[in-house]
Amino acid sequence: MQDHILDKLYAVIEQRKNSDDPDSYTKKLMDRGIDKIAQKVGEEATEVVIEAIKHNRERIIYESADLLYHLLTLWAYEDISCDDIWQELAKRNKKNT
Repeated sequence: MQDHILDKLYAVIEQRKNSDDPDSYTKKLMDRGIDKIAQKVGEEATEVVIEAIKHNRERIIYESADLLYHLLTLWAYEDISCDDIWQELAKRNKKNT
């Protein structure tokens, strides 16, 4: 399912995960391991919360994009596909309808 922007971003992250590009932020993050990736997810989530409390719409959008990127990076590191998440969301949606 490569239709959604998140699926496209995930595909780019997967490509960069295995790249030899020494300038790739994604590659550097992956090489630092799950502890660093999880730390970044936590930092970005905190930044979203801070901006939400301030009601700063533009910064919420900006920080949310950072959060989604780092979350997708975590999924890719753990070999969790977007489809895995979409299927889980679909299961939960069925339970609630």
